[in-house]
Amino acid sequence: MINAYTISFMKDALEKSSKAGLAKLAMDPDVLAKELAAELLGDPLDEIDLEGLDADALEVAKECDSGLVWLQQGHEERLQGLRIFCEHRDQRALPLLLPLLNEPCPVERMSAVYALGRNPCPSAVDLLVHILQQDSNAYVRKATAWSLGNYADAPVLGPLIQALKTDVAAVRLWAAGSLAEAGGADPTKADLASNQLLISLRVDSEPGVRSNCIWSLARLYGNLEQERKDQLLEDFLVVLLQDPEASVRDEARVALEQLDEPKVSIRVQTLIEEGLLG
Repeated sequence: MINAYTISFMKDALEKSSKAGLAKLAMDPDVLAKELAAELLGDPLDEIDLEGLDADALEVAKECDSGLVWLQQGHEERLQGLRIFCEHRDQRALPLLLPLLNEPCPVERMSAVYALGRNPCPSAVDLLVHILQQDSNAYVRKATAWSLGNYADAPVLGPLIQALKTDVAAVRLWAAGSLAEAGGADPTKADLASNQLLISLRVDSEPGVRSNCIWSLARLYGNLEQERKDQLLEDFLVVLLQDPEASVRDEARVALEQLDEPKVSIRVQTLIEEGLLG
């Protein structure tokens, strides 16, 4: 699962990265932040339980019934309905969610994207890819980078790789996480995803993005060819010794321990004995 550092990082990543600017992306973080604060109490992604919900099934069904009604009403009611389907799965919502991807309000588009991540819909793939590539709002693109991780069987690998290479930090962060899912159990996809993740691990300026690259690479490790595995382990060791951010070094160490490769464990122990690691 995306780690706690990532969740906290997301809340300020867009503001930090937008200072550097992207010539092709039109956005005003200050204006958008005010709009989001006025229209939405929080980012729906912060409230999605990625491990599943424990609520009583009957109560959930009642909530979904109300959500279906709200999705067909005005702006405020639609937002209430969208929040329900960011939390719960209900196939009946799909025909009502798809049109909301074209709403002029970025809050509605963002929430609809999250809801379609929680409720994957094959006919939404092309629309979501288009949003990731073209939407002018970084919050909406961030939501899409997360949601596309739930469409591993669709052609989403290329768009996620491109987002990891070129978009703002908050979008890169979630694109890195979703590549673990998009790479899936297919060795060819895993190799393509791991190639860009390794590049971004070396060059990305944001610690949260580098941390998520490590997390995803560890997830993909079992589906990689031996040459790529060796490359990954070497890069993790370099990060462990040289990354300027302690949280990223910690992520690399945890990943190496979880992979439990004997030859790497010996090298780490040697580094500890030599005083190079604490």
